[in-house]
This record gives sequence, C-alpha cells and structure tokens, in this order.
Amino acid sequence: MAKIRITQVKSKNGRPPRQKRTLEALGIRKLNHSVEHEATPQILGMVEKIRHLVKIENI
Repeated sequence: MAKIRITQVKSKNGRPPRQKRTLEALGIRKLNHSVEHEATPQILGMVEKIRHLVKIENI
C-alpha cells in the first residue's frame, strides 16, 4: 500500500477540539512536524477533515 507524509503547516490554536484530537491521533505534535502513514481509507478520511491545516505528500 502507498505511504503518505503528513506535515502540519498551520496552527491548531483556535480550532475546534475535534480537529485538535484528529491531529493528535495522527501523531502530529507541533507545527512543521511530519509523520508517515500508510494511505488507508481511515487515515485519508482523517486527513480530509484537517486538510486546511496540513500538507500531504506521496512517498
């Protein structure tokens, strides 16, 4: 399965708690922090909910 790199590019300050929890569930801790995940439907759904806060790259 394909892998994706997710990088936080905007602050989570002032965002709804649900979006903050989604960032934490993906393992993103702070601004400009990157994580790599398999591109499963669950991960892609989570990324879609916070796409305005992150940058996504295919690996």
